[in-house]
Amino acid sequence: MSTTYTTRNRDMWDLIAYRLTGSTDHIDTIMKANPQYSATFIFSAGVELTIPELNSVGTYEILPPWKRG
Repeated sequence: MSTTYTTRNRDMWDLIAYRLTGSTDHIDTIMKANPQYSATFIFSAGVELTIPELNSVGTYEILPPWKRG
């Protein structure tokens, strides 16, 4: 199940991901769900993005054991 997010003026991918999840871990997932905006770095207000269902696994948890701090 996906939801939508309507951008605010000067939103960027990392800010959108952080605003929605509290982390920037899901930037790639959100970008892949919106390929028509892949070349956009700074959004104007009013762009409707599709936000896929995001799992709660953080970057740390998907790293192999030898790369974990």
